[in-house]
Amino acid sequence: MDKTQFLDELANILDADEVKDSDVLDDMESWDSLSVLSVIALADSKFGFTLTLDAIKTIETVADLWNLFEQNRTK
Repeated sequence: MDKTQFLDELANILDADEVKDSDVLDDMESWDSLSVLSVIALADSKFGFTLTLDAIKTIETVADLWNLFEQNRTK
């Protein structure tokens, strides 16, 4: 999965038309426990790693999330 596909998937999870690197996740109304679970599932199914809640707590922006995925991907 490349970055464009990742952004599309994340936009779908967040029920947004689009997301940008600079978007702050905590500022997004749809960033809630269900979307976090969906992001965890995305990490497992498409990137091959287990994303922990502790790791999620360290991110602020969409770019931070992408970097976390890129650093930990096994697929």
